Amino acid sequence: MLENVTLPLRYVKDGKAGKQRAIELIERVGLTDRIKHRPTELSGGQMQRVAIARSMVNSPSLILLDEPTGAVDTETAQQLVDLLKRLNREDQVTIVVVTHDLDVAGQARRQIRLKDGKVLADERVPENDALPVHGEGERAMKG
Repeated sequence: MLENVTLPLRYVKDGKAGKQRAIELIERVGLTDRIKHRPTELSGGQMQRVAIARSMVNSPSLILLDEPTGAVDTETAQQLVDLLKRLNREDQVTIVVVTHDLDVAGQARRQIRLKDGKVLADERVPENDALPVHGEGERAMKG
């Protein structure tokens, strides 16, 4: 898994610092005990957390995620959303999530609802007051 997270660092000159950053991110996503495991030995939720750590390794200002909770159970989906919120808050990174999951979309501070390629709504919601998004077949993004 460590090799997977450090993959984007192949184009960065400071390999030692990058490797340390990858280890730190693996710890932050809660996978320290799985650091030497192969992808086939990880659950769907663990693989999603590895992907999130990999996306953060070069300290981006923006992360785009397409259905990050689509292949996991409800509890794991909530854990992933909580992780994304924490990364947004602690690292000041903008996170855009495209999802059909109204429970996930409802936790966003900003919700953009689309249908047939058209914006139906663009709403900012205070973090503590996030409401569910309603409407069948709509896609929501958060940032």
